Amino acid sequence: MLLTFGDDKMAVFSVIRLSELEGAKRIDAEYYKPEYLELLSRLRKAGCVPVKDVASPVRKKFKPKKGEYFNYIEISEVDLTTGDFNTSKIIGEEAPDRAQWVVGKDDILVSTVRPVRNAVVLIKDWKENLVCSSGFSVLHPKTIQANYLFLYFKVPFIARLLDRYTTATEYPAINWNDVLNTPIYIGNKEFQTEISFMVDKSFALLKQSRSFYFQAENLLLEELGLKDYKPGYKETYTAKLFDVFSAHRIDAEYFHPKYEEVIEKIKNYKNGFVSLLKYIENVKPDFDPTKFPNKIFLYVELADIDPSIGVIHNVNEIKGEEAPSRARRILKKDDVIVSRVEGSLEKVALVSEEYKGSLASTGFFQFRSRKILPEVLLVLSKSTVLQAQLKKACAGTILTAVPNQSLKRILIPILPSEFQLKIALLIRQSHEARRKAKELLEEAKRKIERAIERSCKGVN
Repeated sequence: MLLTFGDDKMAVFSVIRLSELEGAKRIDAEYYKPEYLELLSRLRKAGCVPVKDVASPVRKKFKPKKGEYFNYIEISEVDLTTGDFNTSKIIGEEAPDRAQWVVGKDDILVSTVRPVRNAVVLIKDWKENLVCSSGFSVLHPKTIQANYLFLYFKVPFIARLLDRYTTATEYPAINWNDVLNTPIYIGNKEFQTEISFMVDKSFALLKQSRSFYFQAENLLLEELGLKDYKPGYKETYTAKLFDVFSAHRIDAEYFHPKYEEVIEKIKNYKNGFVSLLKYIENVKPDFDPTKFPNKIFLYVELADIDPSIGVIHNVNEIKGEEAPSRARRILKKDDVIVSRVEGSLEKVALVSEEYKGSLASTGFFQFRSRKILPEVLLVLSKSTVLQAQLKKACAGTILTAVPNQSLKRILIPILPSEFQLKIALLIRQSHEARRKAKELLEEAKRKIERAIERSCKGVN
């Protein structure tokens, strides 16, 4: 008996024998798309084995303790291009339900949540109390190099193959067995070592990238007397009635002294200060992508920002006619996009050449420099200089965010040109190191793809 599966959008069909339905656990057409069947056939010809033959699942359950801190890895904090990630420090009693797996050195984390594919992490160094989301499947290498296993899951056609196993509609996902049964090309030890070396070199560049950024930020904070700044603790504080009426605010948080301490540092800066809006243009979100219904746009949302060094690390493609109502910004190179939503104010990025012409969400402010270098604007926006003032300005109940009118009250220091150049150079070096790291990983992935193709053809 034969079953025929078709694609409604294209005249593409797969004809499958009933005996080939893998135990008849799946009979949906998507599962039997020709591209998946062809890919599986190629991997079998290349002599691939299931991942479970070379790696073990790690299911060490996290049991949060009251008063104990842990470092938490969430899928949204993973750079989908490089695998770099940020952690949140959380106290035990505040642990989210999804903080589930304890992970350690050489563990590989593979996202089981769809469509967030390609969120793959390699834990390079041991770190105490490191925990990841239940949205990851965790593997530990047995007879394969950790670097190689990490990169293999980032090869584009392996990410597509995992998509094949997606189930459910409201919360699409794959399961641990899908990851463990993924066919993996082993190659010889020399090949694995070659790939592993490239991964190590890429990670070294990423580390260098962060180092350059931190140097730039420390340079700025030292100049302003804000390095190692910690707000003083006060149980009670007062505000003048005039200030309350002027700000149209009566909430205690707005008048907390910790914000005024930062503002006073800016006001006392030796070279003076100025209103933010005198040095930048706050670009209005008035672009309508639906006027270009068939054009494909790159679309940047808050989750697409790497807050560690201020770059866009991931985007989705959307057609103009399908753009959400919040996609109303069109980006230019050297724009600085700054989250206006409380809880993600640290999502700040400098728009590179790669992302000019992209759409961006109205969840951002879009700052365009007039009298300040864009790299310096990036560091100011990510540092306590702007972060404290943005946090102070947040208003609202259901969705707390920074109102547009509050920008006129934000102050920045007047930094000398030669000092700005020092910061700008460090930021350029930071972003260049990350670009090289990305290129190196892409080259390594292509090497794996070519090796599989050669093995399919019986070429060594």
